[in-house]
Amino acid sequence: MTNVIPLVFILSTGSDPFNAFQRFAIEMDFQDRIYSISLGQGQGPIAEQMIRDGVQQGNWVFLQNCHLAVSWMLPMEDMIRSLSETPEKIHSDYRLFLSSMPSPHFPVSLLQNSVKVTNEPPMGLRANIRRAFADISQDFFETHGTSSMI
Repeated sequence: MTNVIPLVFILSTGSDPFNAFQRFAIEMDFQDRIYSISLGQGQGPIAEQMIRDGVQQGNWVFLQNCHLAVSWMLPMEDMIRSLSETPEKIHSDYRLFLSSMPSPHFPVSLLQNSVKVTNEPPMGLRANIRRAFADISQDFFETHGTSSMI
């Protein structure tokens, strides 16, 4: 992926790549420059502004659940296409991450011009519980004792 080639997480039921994405951002020392939004009704204009700011400032933008923003898919496709036509205007650190369940409304051209990653959920209850606890830091357990979870 580059500043003009987005990464698309193609989701399956029960998968959520966001925690792994956050760990990656920390490893790359970008945790203070990531902006994320879960798309849905009315979130398109906010996502557009995040993209515009990211292009200018070199932020990472993660648009989650694109399949829920059917009416915004065409404007998103147009915006991303226009950005790719002027790569010299895009900050070199800018990255766009998208996640979506398979959807007939997701723009084909965007899929064709992106890096695609699938994220399968762990199989079975035991694997799901292990993954859930692996995503929680030791510090969380120490600062949020059992009494605050009851």
